[in-house]
Amino acid sequence: MRRRSLLIAVPAGLATLAACGDDKSDSGKASDSASPSAPQTSAAPPPKIVDGPLPAITAGTKFEEKPTVAKGSGDPSDQIAVKTVIAGGGKTIAENDFVVAHYLGQIWDSGKVFDNSYDRGTRLALPLTQGAIIDGWRYGLIGKKAGSRVQMAVPPTWGYGEQGNAQAGIEGTDTLVFVVDVKDTYKATSSAKGTEVAQDDKDLPKVGTNTDGKAPTIDVPDADAPKKLVASYVIEGDGEEVGAEDSILVQYKGVLWDGGKEFDSTYKKGQLTSFPLQQVVKGWAQGLTGKKVGSRVLVVIPPELGYGDTPPEGSGIKKDSTLVFSVDILAKL
Repeated sequence: MRRRSLLIAVPAGLATLAACGDDKSDSGKASDSASPSAPQTSAAPPPKIVDGPLPAITAGTKFEEKPTVAKGSGDPSDQIAVKTVIAGGGKTIAENDFVVAHYLGQIWDSGKVFDNSYDRGTRLALPLTQGAIIDGWRYGLIGKKAGSRVQMAVPPTWGYGEQGNAQAGIEGTDTLVFVVDVKDTYKATSSAKGTEVAQDDKDLPKVGTNTDGKAPTIDVPDADAPKKLVASYVIEGDGEEVGAEDSILVQYKGVLWDGGKEFDSTYKKGQLTSFPLQQVVKGWAQGLTGKKVGSRVLVVIPPELGYGDTPPEGSGIKKDSTLVFSVDILAKL
C-alpha cells in the first residue's frame, strides 16, 4: 500500500470509493510515516504563542523547497513557538479549513526528520479540525495566510502527548519542529469555479451548477444507463490538468443511476476529502485524469469500472450498479 502521512486520520468519505482488486499503490507518493494526526481529541488548554526559540533553517530557504533545519539548541519553550518565515498574500487560514501544504517534521533534541512531503513530491491536504490533527498545527497555522512558510516548535502537550508516536520514533517528551509551506486553504463550502458547460444530452444526468457550497442536484433521466464511462464538464475550471498519478482534493456527491438515491457525499459530512487517483475505483481514476482543477465533472461509472458484483458492505450500492457522481476538483496535491 502507499504510505500515508500520520499527520491526519483517514479522511472523511472515500469509504465507498476505495479501489477493489488490484493494488497499484506502491509508488510511494503518500505516506504512512509520522505526521500530525491527532492521537485523540485534546483536552489541553490553549497554549501561548511565542516567538521562539526555533532552530535555524540552514538550506532550502525558498517556498516549497525542501528545508534543512538545524538541531534544537538548549531547551525548547513549553508553549508553541511560531515564526512566519515567508509571508504569503493568499487567503487567511481559519479553523476547520483544509490546508494544502508541503511540510517537514523533525525532533528538537536529535534533529531526526520523522517525515517530509517534499521527497514524495505530493502535498498533503490537512483538516485543521480538533481531533483530526495535532493541536499544535491548529494553533500555529490559524490566522496565517496561504503562500506562507511557517515554522513551529510544538511541545508534547499539543503534539502526541505523553504516549508519543512509536511508529515515528517520537517519545512522549519530544518537542517537534515543523516547517510548513501552505500552498492554499479551502473551506468545507469550497466549490468549483469556472465556466458553465451546456448539458445537452437528455440521456445523461443533469447536474446543478450552484457554487454556494451546497450539494448540487443530480437528476438522473428515465433512460438506460450508458455502457461506457462518461466524464464531462459541468463547470470547466482554468487550473492545471490532473494526471493519472496525482492526488486531488475534492467535493463530491454520488447517487445510483437506478432510483437516483444518494449513497455518499462530502457535503453531507461537512468535510472535504483527498486521495490518490491510483487508489480509487477505475471509473474515478479514468474519468478525472486530464480534467482541470477548478472544474465540476459529471462522472457516470458502469459496473465494470466501479464495484461490479462486490460493492462495499453497508454502502447501499447493489451488485452491478451504475454510479453517478458530481465531483468538484478543488486542488491537485
